[in-house]
Amino acid sequence: MLSVRPRIAELVFQVYGRSLHPELFQVHRSRRVERGGYQVNVQITNAGHVVAWQYDGMMLTEVAASAHHPLPQRRRLMSHRLKDKCSDGLECRGGITYHVDFSLEPIAREMFWTYQKELAELGTREGLLHCFEPSARFGLGALSYVNVHSRDRSLKIQAFHTFPDDYAIVKSQSVFTLPEK
Repeated sequence: MLSVRPRIAELVFQVYGRSLHPELFQVHRSRRVERGGYQVNVQITNAGHVVAWQYDGMMLTEVAASAHHPLPQRRRLMSHRLKDKCSDGLECRGGITYHVDFSLEPIAREMFWTYQKELAELGTREGLLHCFEPSARFGLGALSYVNVHSRDRSLKIQAFHTFPDDYAIVKSQSVFTLPEK
């Protein structure tokens, strides 16, 4: 299956207070985790990732996707263009919190290939990894690596998406925290 990244300038990071229809995304890898009363489904998609987190009837869905991707407006809680650095968060009912930090980092050509190789090696040992088809410009394709750290009262998702045509990496770290009992 051919899988190529959209242009980096087209990327957005969004969070919804609802689930999103699975047919909206071309999923390459996925993992489901259940722990401490919450469930999470993590997916690597063409443009980035989808994290669907559910606890006690509440659903939060984090999406890194193309701005041209047909995503709904209803119950969208957060939306940012993926550029530079950003930090944002939500306080939800019942004391649940969500916090995200993400950045778009241009990297020198030599360092980019070293970084991509290290992510690929890490992905063979842990987390989710998907290697994309190369564009016409380069012989090596982009990759996405997502690592899931689950605890009984919290979940941390670290995602790395490389863009060889731009020598850039999108990094994000999201933390879902349950209230103290």
